[in-house]
Amino acid sequence: MNRVSILTTDTQAARFDRFSNGETDFVFILLTPDGPEKLVDGQAWAFVDWVMKDLSGLEMCRRLRADPRLAQAHVTMVLEADDADDRRRALKAGADDYAIGPLDRQAILDRVLALHANALRPLARQMVEAGDLQINVAGEQARWKGTLIPLRPNEFRVLRFMAENANRILTRAELVHALGKAGDPEYLRTVDVWIKRLRFGLREAGAGHLLRTVHGKGYVLDL
Repeated sequence: MNRVSILTTDTQAARFDRFSNGETDFVFILLTPDGPEKLVDGQAWAFVDWVMKDLSGLEMCRRLRADPRLAQAHVTMVLEADDADDRRRALKAGADDYAIGPLDRQAILDRVLALHANALRPLARQMVEAGDLQINVAGEQARWKGTLIPLRPNEFRVLRFMAENANRILTRAELVHALGKAGDPEYLRTVDVWIKRLRFGLREAGAGHLLRTVHGKGYVLDL
């Protein structure tokens, strides 16, 4: 299945059920000031509220354009009212278009589906690079100073998410959520297994110092 990631700053919209259309899955993901809560696979479409609790929609839009993960995302600014000045400011900040909110699940999907069929934007970036760490997203391979890091699929996805959120403490629950495994309490214990295998793979490639445990809080990838 192909995947399209629909990122939204609306916490309720982020809980909308996924939608399947042919060979494509459309998945809703919460977009926070720190970035997406989950891994962004495939094409990305972002819906940014004009007014948010922690920052403005204009600032969020600027952050998206500066974020290598989402620089190519199609961004819709969700305005509270049809104001000409707000529209101009949204487009100037980097939004592709705008809509008048609130938007329900069907309204979001209608907009994405209408544009997705003819979308010419490139897929989400295929490489994640942070210093001597290189992650080939499409090939599901990671290298440290050119040396292949032996990883299974889940450990690879954990490393990718941690690299995209480097130098930030991530709890076990956040890692489970990022990999789309939320809802199964067994996965909280499985995180320890993923981390153990990831740490082994990093050590084998000479990068054992990157992954750090913060006792009582979680794990952090020091880059």
